[in-house]
Formats: sequence, structure tokens, C-alpha cells
Amino acid sequence: MKQTIPLAEGGVVTPAGTPKKAAIASFLGSAVEYYDFFIFGSAAALIFPHVFFPTADANAAIMSFATFGFAYVARPVGAVILGHFGDRIGRQRVLLVTLVLMGASTFVIGCLPDFKTVGWWAPILLVLARLCQGLSAAGEQAGASSLTLEHAPDNKRSYFTSWTLTGTQGGQILAALIFIPVVALPDDLKYGIGWRIPFWISAIVVVVAYFIRRSLTEPPAFALAKKNDQIAKIPVADLFRDHWRDVVRVILCAFIAAISTVFGTLAISYAQNVAHVSSTITLWLVVVANVFALGTQPLFGILADRIGRKPVFIYGALASAVMTPLFLLSLESGSVPLMFFVSIVFFACGYGAANAVWPSFYGEMFSTKVRFSGLAIGTQIGFLMAGFAPTIVAAMGGIRPGGWVQISIFSGVICVIAAVSALTAKETFKVPTAELGR
Repeated sequence: MKQTIPLAEGGVVTPAGTPKKAAIASFLGSAVEYYDFFIFGSAAALIFPHVFFPTADANAAIMSFATFGFAYVARPVGAVILGHFGDRIGRQRVLLVTLVLMGASTFVIGCLPDFKTVGWWAPILLVLARLCQGLSAAGEQAGASSLTLEHAPDNKRSYFTSWTLTGTQGGQILAALIFIPVVALPDDLKYGIGWRIPFWISAIVVVVAYFIRRSLTEPPAFALAKKNDQIAKIPVADLFRDHWRDVVRVILCAFIAAISTVFGTLAISYAQNVAHVSSTITLWLVVVANVFALGTQPLFGILADRIGRKPVFIYGALASAVMTPLFLLSLESGSVPLMFFVSIVFFACGYGAANAVWPSFYGEMFSTKVRFSGLAIGTQIGFLMAGFAPTIVAAMGGIRPGGWVQISIFSGVICVIAAVSALTAKETFKVPTAELGR
């Protein structure tokens, strides 16, 4: 007979092992979704200025980074829509929708005509497909984090939810690994069919992840709320009536996500254009740093279950502020071993702390009936900073000689904002799941 673990109230039970299954499914689903998302980031830095714009100069790079940022414009809209249905009909169903939408959008990008063929229609079509990616991503992390948190034991919520964000690192690793042979191709192949292959591959991995997610059940906390008729009719109305301060807090804390785009997108362009480091090396920096993050992020999740969410998150934010200029200067040093060492310390041991903890830290601010909406809306508005960080800093001169100063100041300011906002939050690591958000 299958062992079950009772929820705190209402007689709702969940099979033993379900928290682990939910964490694995969230990891794999996030890896697939963010593989799709990050190959766009790599292409925006290395490929799209040559393919979708008339001249591959600094202006083309800025416009290319802007297409990357457009997804973040769609994400708040997607957060409201997907958050509503996630809190009304269930987390698992919405997560299936986000997966299919992301996979289809990514495949279409690989089929788009270039600027030479259709002129300015090329970047317009690229933006439309990117907006669809943004709509999908708006619900992915919020839904996966909500589902995993509500399946997890009270004393291990941060550990289990850390696997959602660890999945995004897996996606970034896969995206970088796929692009390493692409950038090594001759230009006619690289800017012809070569760059399209990573986008087409996503169709295969989406099918695999779909069947994994399909086997999941709704979490006990949501099932209990539905059983007791505690589902909000208009979740966003309840959210802003009861939790508007927490939404603002999450928005400001979520600025920290800009460090990921600085590291994974902007730094690639900076290394290539200013430090004259080959694209292959910079992509390997991303791969290796993220491989180490696969190991450190669950450890930060365990630490947050023991000492609290706030100290781990704040450490990650402040460490990122300190490490950003050191990382950029290491790119200019000419020492490849130094570049790898600093990138690992920066991403896996600094930023990784905040990245691992935020799913539980933000999710625990909200009650079950508005958790999906609160997480989705708060993070996606905050993530606008991450989406447009490359464009803003590039326009400030960040990808020109001496641009490490502009990048470092920008990163330092957003990290301090995130840390100060986190200081104002309540510590929730000892609060039972059923009592969260009350």
C-alpha cells in the first residue's frame, strides 16, 4: 500500500515521494522552458544583429537586445492571465499550456525569414514570436514554484522549490552548449541555417517535458482550498486588496534577476566587443558557472530552511553587487583560468544564493488562493528590469571600452534595491504552509 503524508488540515493527503516528483518535474519543465528562453538571449548577442537588421553595428546590437527585452513587456500581461487561471483551475493545467506555447514560439523563430528576404518585417516577426515566449515564461516559474512549494513538507520548502530555479540553470547550460558549435561554424552557415537548429531542437524536448508534467497532480494545499470553496473568483482583486505591499516587495526584490541577463547576455557582448574574448570562451564561462550552480543552489535552499530566507537572499544580492565588476575586469585580464574562477564564484556562490531562495521567499508571502497570481505578477513586473538591462546598459555605453563601470554601477544599484526590499519582509521559514499569507 502506498504511504501517504497527511496535510495539516482537511484530511487531504499526498502520496509519499510526491514532493520529490514535483521538484523533478519543475526542474525539467523549467529547464526546457528556459532552454528556449536562453537560446534567444545567446542569439540576440551573437547572431541576430547579423540576420535581422541591415548592418551589424552597435545600433544593431542595441536593437537586437531590445527584441530580447520585448518578452519582458508581455510577461506582466501573461502573469495576470495565467495567474488568474492558475489560482482558479489549478497549477498543473496552466503549466502544460506554458510549456506548449513556449515550444511552439521557439520553433517558429527558427523558421523566420531574414532581413535580406523581407526587410523590416523580419525583426517585426521576431518581436511577435518573442512576445509569445514572454507570455509563456510569465507563468512558468510562478506556477512551478507554487506547485512545488505546496507539495513540499513545511521544513523543506526552500530546498524543494530551489530545484525550479536550478532547472533554469540547466536550461541555460543546454542553450550555451548548443550554441558553442554554432558560433564555430563558417559565417555563411552560422548566419544561414546553423543558428536555426537550436530553435528547432526545442520541439523534441518540449514533447518529453509535456509527458512528465502531465503525470503530476494538483498540490494538496490547492486541492484543500478547492474542497473548502476557498478559491478566489477574481484572484487579482483579492491579491491587491490583501497583499499589495507584498506585490511591491516582490517587484523590487525581483530586480535581482537582472544579474542573470548581465551575466548570460550582456557580458557575452562585452567580452566579444571590448575584451576581445572569443564567443566560444564566453559561452563556456556560462556553461561552467551554471554547472557549479546546479550544485550550490540546492545547498542554499537547505541553508534557507535552517536559518531563514532573508539572510540567504540578502547575501546573494550584495555578493552579486561586489562580484559584477570583478567578473568584468577578469574578462579584460586575458587570463582564461581567472575568468573561469571569477565567473564560478560570482554566479554559483554569489547570485546563486538569491536565485535559489526567491521561489520560497516570494511564494511564502502569499496565501494559497492568490499565490500563483502574486508570484507571477510581482516577479514579471520586476523582471522587466532584467529584460531591458542589456539594452539600457548598452545605450549607456556599457559595451564600449571602459563600459565595465556603467555595468557595475547599474548592477550595484539594482542589487541594493533588492536587498533593502528583502529587509522589509517577514521571515516565514517556520510558518506552516497552511498559515502562509495570513
